[in-house]
Amino acid sequence: MTFQRARTEEQREIRRRAILDVASAMLDEMPVAAVTLNELSRRVGLAKPNVLRYFESREAVLLELLDHFLREWLTELAGELAAGVDANLPMAERATAVAEILSRSLAGRAVLCELFGAQGGVLEHNVSVEVVTRYKRASLDRLATMTGLLRECLPELGENATLFSLQTMVLAGALSVYSTPPPSLQAAYQAEPDLARLHLNLGDSLNLALTATLLGVLPRR
Repeated sequence: MTFQRARTEEQREIRRRAILDVASAMLDEMPVAAVTLNELSRRVGLAKPNVLRYFESREAVLLELLDHFLREWLTELAGELAAGVDANLPMAERATAVAEILSRSLAGRAVLCELFGAQGGVLEHNVSVEVVTRYKRASLDRLATMTGLLRECLPELGENATLFSLQTMVLAGALSVYSTPPPSLQAAYQAEPDLARLHLNLGDSLNLALTATLLGVLPRR
């Protein structure tokens, strides 16, 4: 892409959207750690200082993408939960269904899970107070949305629905790190298949963790 200087707010928004779209495409090709501002600038067709006019850092770009992917996921999750959880089932069966839907849905969004995993240790660094505050405010809105969806399926969760929602995102990020081994580790698994027992399948691991967590926090009757 090659741009002329943006002179209107509409043109600036087009530039911002183009930068985000290119960064999103890069995440389909490479891990978060490999996405650099230099390569992003080259692919967008802007000099690096010009990219910094729209986003103050690589991390600011990725935080905005994380929020975008999270909003998309929650929109789809609403339909998945509505279709997959029978309100007439006993509490434990509804909890099992919710955990299965959450784990399957998240496992199908590898980039979102990887961004969850990078959020605390990477993405929330090298950003200004203004940027991280804006992101955290948006995160509270997303958390409230997810909490509402879970309470519709499992009203018995009560106040624990918020904590469980947050833990789901944290678990998805943490388990994602171990479910996508780097090339050197993949080679080691191939050379010594016994080592592959240490590899975690994201969907299966999430399902086990979320089921155990849900059944643990629900009231016992």
